[in-house]
Amino acid sequence: MSRIIAAGIRRTTRLLGPRAQAKSVRRVQKAMVSAMISAAFAPLTAPKPKPLKARNVVQRATPSVAKRRTPKDLPVDTAPRPVPMPDNPKTAQYLSRRHSCSAGTRSFKLYLPATRGDQPTGLIVMLHGCNQTPDDFAAGTHMNALAEKYSLAIAYPAQALRDNPAGCWNWFKPGDQARGAGEPAILASLTRKLMREFGLTRDAVFVAGLSAGGAMAAILADVYGDVFSAAGVHSGLARGSASNVVSAMSAMRSGGRSLRHVPAATGPRHAVRRIVFHGDSDSTVHPSNAAQIVEAAVGKAVVPVRMDNRSLRERGYARHDFAAADGNGALELWMIDGGGHAWSGGRAVGSYTERSGPDASAQMVRFFLQEVC
Repeated sequence: MSRIIAAGIRRTTRLLGPRAQAKSVRRVQKAMVSAMISAAFAPLTAPKPKPLKARNVVQRATPSVAKRRTPKDLPVDTAPRPVPMPDNPKTAQYLSRRHSCSAGTRSFKLYLPATRGDQPTGLIVMLHGCNQTPDDFAAGTHMNALAEKYSLAIAYPAQALRDNPAGCWNWFKPGDQARGAGEPAILASLTRKLMREFGLTRDAVFVAGLSAGGAMAAILADVYGDVFSAAGVHSGLARGSASNVVSAMSAMRSGGRSLRHVPAATGPRHAVRRIVFHGDSDSTVHPSNAAQIVEAAVGKAVVPVRMDNRSLRERGYARHDFAAADGNGALELWMIDGGGHAWSGGRAVGSYTERSGPDASAQMVRFFLQEVC
């Protein structure tokens, strides 16, 4: 394949003049980078198909997180996996919206509970993983049901495929790791608009995400602490753990690079609380990334004030609590025994979920609301 690409570039160089050559080479380079992203993320993040029940089941193909398989790639007896829709109460609102600002535009779904849709008590911004959609993520995490219980609004931003062919948030690009530009600026602007709409203050605004979405949630916690008071990171990575596709693959396989070189976050300084979930058998994003998130948030020398080892729904877990200190918010680390790259305690209707183990959604909401007056 590399010889074919090289031959094509040589032919282009011979046929075109200097100015046209530069333009053509740039197009080839752009196409190659796009192909690298799709090819790189596909083998690491393809979910294992869930076992099928014996009766009344239609077999479905499971897509990779880099790109959905086209019909010609599918076996003749399967069809593309339909996007699940969350099961919402009839009187609740599940709206399709679009937000634009100077940094860019993203569409999003907004869930407003039937209980207090016009005046929710808080807002959670939920960031999906690669090859997921807002609807899929909402169904798998069952966060809308918790929104009904606690009168919360839930926003589900959608990554645009034109900005990442795998549908991933670009957590590994330096331009998307800082305040004031890129995807962090878009998501913070979207959040501020909803805060104004519903009259919410920072103390009632939170962000959470899975995988690439978890990594972006970690970035937002670092650089927009004046917007988000707490963050939930599930199977994610620390800000600055990668700076391009190659280092992203390395971080996912064996842990992120040293964070000593990562620039300090700019902007107003606020203590942000964090709750981190990670499966200790995650073969997509190495479990050591969870420890790196903790180190970046509270420091390397800090020891937990509480350690528990328990079991829930046939799955053991270790929970470590770190107290707030030196301007840092409190942090909880949940390591799931035998957990893979999936949302703990999720619903089977969504992708990248495991029904066993602690309910990550319920625990995140509990953690978010414990300091809300």
